[in-house]
Amino acid sequence: MKIFVLDTNVLIHNPQSLFQFEENHVVIPIVVIEEIDQFKKGLDEKGRNARQIGRYLDQLRENGSLQKGVKTEKGGLIQVVLSRQISETTNNILITDTNDNLIIGTALYIKKQHPKKEVILISKDANVRIKADAVGLKSENFETDRINFQELYQGFTNVKSSKKILDELKKNGVIANKFKVNNNGEFYPNQFIRLCSNLEDEQADMIIRYSPEDDKFRVLEYYKDQELFGIKPRNDEQKMAFELLLDPEVKLVSLVGKAGTGKTLIALAAGLNQVVEDMNFSRLVVSRPISPLGKDLGYLPGSKEEKLNPWMQPIYDNMEILLSHKKDQTDNGNGKIFGKKQPQLKDYLEFGFIELEPLTYIRGRSLPNQFIIIDEAQNLTPHEMKTIITRAGEKTKIVITGDPYQIDIPYLDSESNGLSVAVEKLKNETIVGHITLNKGERSALANIAAKFF
Repeated sequence: MKIFVLDTNVLIHNPQSLFQFEENHVVIPIVVIEEIDQFKKGLDEKGRNARQIGRYLDQLRENGSLQKGVKTEKGGLIQVVLSRQISETTNNILITDTNDNLIIGTALYIKKQHPKKEVILISKDANVRIKADAVGLKSENFETDRINFQELYQGFTNVKSSKKILDELKKNGVIANKFKVNNNGEFYPNQFIRLCSNLEDEQADMIIRYSPEDDKFRVLEYYKDQELFGIKPRNDEQKMAFELLLDPEVKLVSLVGKAGTGKTLIALAAGLNQVVEDMNFSRLVVSRPISPLGKDLGYLPGSKEEKLNPWMQPIYDNMEILLSHKKDQTDNGNGKIFGKKQPQLKDYLEFGFIELEPLTYIRGRSLPNQFIIIDEAQNLTPHEMKTIITRAGEKTKIVITGDPYQIDIPYLDSESNGLSVAVEKLKNETIVGHITLNKGERSALANIAAKFF
């Protein structure tokens, strides 16, 4: 049996981590409980997780003494440790008794008490792990939900085309899976193939999508070069994204790409088209994390809209682009369409076609028949991502977009954020589709910046 000493950030990141060490011994330093207590009144994710940890520990307390350790269903042991010797141990090795040092001191104390057992400090803070290593203590990151970002699923692959294959597809629109690439002919549901004369071609001869039900590929069924709310895709990646966004059987679409690849714009275009024009959904709900704020929206002055403005401005900008495209195509020169004024963004908001919400407002709601876009999803933990996806009601579609290279949240990185984990873990599901957008469609200067910085 190993002994794992947990840092505060591990529990705040995922309260379930308390039970994810199987039959081993889990130690929670008393200073961790004190740190968690500081978060419990918050209305944000940290506050909710802090309260959940308290509930878990209180339930365990009913089954025994946390001081001595309480047995778990998997045969492990969870213990809260408090000892005056911890401060002495800390001060003998580290200069100050900060909370981080006291957590390290607790692990050293436990190691001294159990010399024959392996004691490991688990922390998502790199500096804590470095200090632990410096004092001879084994430490590890909490990596239950970690994936290999370099091997992140792309959603499509390139295959050299032939006249025979293209002729069969043009004639029948479907072809049996005879492609032996990557996985020896094994493809994920809704994975695309770009059939190219030359694998380096930017534009494919044809794009086909895999159906696991009959092990066949089909030409695009939902996107047929039509305009969606005034715009058309500029490259194959955007075409594949539109195909997934328009398919009513695909309930979750993930779009990953750097700045300028158009991931948010095309998600909004597809959403507006299906809400306002096709009326497939009752409302378009757009949200993004506001974590960089450092506190819940409720603490800010002003209405909800005024509080949201700084964080939703990129969404407003994309909406204005779409509405201006729409106006350019339908305006007869005097701002009127069929005798009516061209609707502005505020009109769509007032009529209830569009709803802009912070993630904290979405949580706890059931959202039926809605087209939901979660932008900047790389700033979500896997636990937060799970919570959001479970909010989907009947006939609801969720689109998650983001860039795993641009993460603003401490203790998250390209391999542990909710977006990357969702892409990798859900790729085998038939109602899920994914596309990684690589080609930038902004200015040449913007593309250079995204590539080299």
